[in-house]
Amino acid sequence: MAVNTILLDFCVDRSIFENDQKTEESITKVLANHIAQLSKIASRQMDDGGILLVYTGHRGCTVNVRGFVEGILSISIEYFRKASDEELITFKQKKSLEAALSKLLDSARSKVFPPIKRGGPIDFYLNSSDERILEYDIDNVLFEEQSPYQKVQIVHAGTIGNMLVLDGLQNLASKDLIYTETLMQRGKEDYRNKEIIILGGGDGALLYELLKESPKLVLMFELDEVVIRGCRTHMREVCGDVLDNLKGPNYEIILGDCMKSLDVMIKEGRKFDYVFGDLTDVPVSDEEHETWSFIKDIINISLKVMKPEAKYMTHCCGIACPNALKSFEEHLKKLDEPVEFSTDVALIPSFLEFWQFYQIWRKV
Repeated sequence: MAVNTILLDFCVDRSIFENDQKTEESITKVLANHIAQLSKIASRQMDDGGILLVYTGHRGCTVNVRGFVEGILSISIEYFRKASDEELITFKQKKSLEAALSKLLDSARSKVFPPIKRGGPIDFYLNSSDERILEYDIDNVLFEEQSPYQKVQIVHAGTIGNMLVLDGLQNLASKDLIYTETLMQRGKEDYRNKEIIILGGGDGALLYELLKESPKLVLMFELDEVVIRGCRTHMREVCGDVLDNLKGPNYEIILGDCMKSLDVMIKEGRKFDYVFGDLTDVPVSDEEHETWSFIKDIINISLKVMKPEAKYMTHCCGIACPNALKSFEEHLKKLDEPVEFSTDVALIPSFLEFWQFYQIWRKV
């Protein structure tokens, strides 16, 4: 059940608004041919010279027609649809309405959008890194809990399987092996007999894939037990059984603040071959100073537990955010130790965009 919003837009010659009465009558007639029980409840000449028409129709729908003198006529149709209800306007009827109005308005270009479903029990929409709306074929919420740190959800989508969503942001789905393999540079890095730290990684995917590479030891520092608990049950396609126990023959999951865990490693004089930063994405805005500061602090303290030839491996953000990528690289120049880096890019199914990953090491 959700509020459905259908949007239609038409690029028109502004002269059609010179005879508002005729335009209004023509539009009303076309709409009435496609929407049952249509009744006009408001008609207004706007201060900017455009028009506003408001109608009600079948099943309590509302129709708003807004004409802008700049040459755009926009129509929104809103109605509530229960799970048992048929579509108020079928795809065929929408295309017919678009064609009829395009002809009437002599539109140079038109667009009809699929229904936007809002306010229902399932949120079908997540955002890309550069704030584009992405619609998913989500059909079930498998897990939902507010932890002390974030809202944790695991949803199911027909095309990408189960997906971990944290505070409304997609994190990892069943079909996202390419994400983990690109993060760890599978086939390019040798993890055999290596000692490794994972910062974050509560979904278990990175730990699961690293253990296949026969490392000597993997320590995973995860703050949020709720993420582990949800993924242990609903994300087994990506984490296998590694989250069933906090300790195994060559790995250990340590719950708590990763900064404190790193401090312990420093005090013990421990050194590692790889540190994975599988934490928050970089900000897409330079204004988020606290997050940038956190990212710098994490890398600086990680360098203190890294062997001279060790690498820090991390994800960044979508390549559609070049300014954020540039900012990340500028912050790398401000670390306590000079570093070099390489990058890799992969198309992540659940992100519906290309994502950039970094491999960072001390400058020789």
